[in-house]
Amino acid sequence: MTTKFTPDHEYIRVEGSTGIVGITPYAQEQLGDIVFVELPVVGKTLKKGDEAAVVESVKAASEIYAPVSGTVTEINPALSKEPGLVNADPENAGWMFKIAITDANEVETLLDADGYSELTL
Repeated sequence: MTTKFTPDHEYIRVEGSTGIVGITPYAQEQLGDIVFVELPVVGKTLKKGDEAAVVESVKAASEIYAPVSGTVTEINPALSKEPGLVNADPENAGWMFKIAITDANEVETLLDADGYSELTL
């Protein structure tokens, strides 16, 4: 399992040809209390960089972008009832959607943990 990051503060945890996408702990801290999450439709095809979801907090609304190209295979249904999971556990219970990765090479263009941590200093 590999986890990579975007400069826009999304993470993707890669398991085989599937990516689990959400926002980083840093991103959720910057947003504050999450009050609503709009998730993509299962079956939607995304290109790397496409708007995939929207997170609304008490401070602002923020777009979530697809870290890689692929097709949405699953969404996290718990977020519709409990969007605060993104704050409480962004990298586990607060994941947003799963994507079937169509170009594995795109994963290699993303930041590793060290590269991402340099962005958030």
